[in-house]
Amino acid sequence: MIDVQHWLSALPPGVIYLIVAGVIGVESMGVPLPGEIVLVSSALLAATGVVEPEWVASAAAFGAIVGDSVGYAVGRRGGRPLLARLGRRFPKHLGPAQLARAEQSFARHGVWAVFFGRFVALLRILAGPLAGALHVPYRRFLLANAAGGLVWAFGTTYLLYSVGRAAEHWLKDISWAGLVLAVLAGLGSTWWLRRRAHRMGAPDGASGLAAAEPASQAAGAASGGQSGAVASGGQSVDVAPGG
Repeated sequence: MIDVQHWLSALPPGVIYLIVAGVIGVESMGVPLPGEIVLVSSALLAATGVVEPEWVASAAAFGAIVGDSVGYAVGRRGGRPLLARLGRRFPKHLGPAQLARAEQSFARHGVWAVFFGRFVALLRILAGPLAGALHVPYRRFLLANAAGGLVWAFGTTYLLYSVGRAAEHWLKDISWAGLVLAVLAGLGSTWWLRRRAHRMGAPDGASGLAAAEPASQAAGAASGGQSGAVASGGQSVDVAPGG
């Protein structure tokens, strides 16, 4: 990320905004690109005065909304065969296991998977094409897509911008306590959003297996107890061949 930030700092602000919108837009169409790294690097540059935070956030939101909409249209036209081809091309990011997890999130949470998926790398890439392939109504998709894109873009940008500006100010005054509190607040809010989003994508089978394991252990113990009781009674029945 440091290399990306250093590379971006050598470019004019207008080009940085275009790169932010372009990378995030292409990522949202279903192509694995480091959209979040570009956004974080640009937000940190905004804290140093290289670019303006409102333009970084606007470019990120624009790319996210437009890219997801294009991905939706492509997914609706190409359907499941398109997702299968993407899985073969990018097996690490869009393989059968990742696609199954994303489909399960849509099945359980509908368009909320689009909103919270903006905070998870896997769903951020698959949300548009998968929603189109599953024929989610576009108006509902667009509402969740726009809300998630705006919250993600402006929230991430201004969170990092504020932390960066506060760090610069407090480091001059050696106010370490305030800096630590600001960083912890930012990390805490990010952790909560990611935890909420990952919980939405957690498979149901894990909880069912965890619930079934104690029951199977109890059944095994009961079976063992019954066989022990028969053995302790000292009676056994041997069936000889032929009667």
